Amino acid sequence: MFYTKFYKFNFLFLCMVLKVISASELRVGSYVTFDGEHYTIKSMDVSKTGKHGHAKCRFEANSLLGGKKKVLVVPGHERVEVPLIEKKKAQVLSIIDGKASVMDSESFENYEMNIPEELANDVKEGVTVEYWNVEGTNIIKRIL
Repeated sequence: MFYTKFYKFNFLFLCMVLKVISASELRVGSYVTFDGEHYTIKSMDVSKTGKHGHAKCRFEANSLLGGKKKVLVVPGHERVEVPLIEKKKAQVLSIIDGKASVMDSESFENYEMNIPEELANDVKEGVTVEYWNVEGTNIIKRIL
């Protein structure tokens, strides 16, 4: 029992696709993971160091999946996770109840993805779309 849990943990650890950098290296427009949620940084302020303190970084970020806003203040030397994002092309096969069935243009795999509200009128059968794979979650981003 112990060995299966140990090997399962090691396998999951090796499959992680995150990069770790310090908070002061982030810039506006970059992607970051806070509390297991993926965000795009919309604004960033860096305060100066105090007499005995460290520089602080203040981030305002929007969620990649839900559009939620988050404000976070962290020390500049703190390490944060940056997700690796794969950008791919796919063709829309069918649309049912706000979900699109798409086929990847390179691997010919079929996926089912939610259609974002801003693209609901433009996504039609036979259209080629760009989707992002963010740590196993597929998101339709734009129409090509």
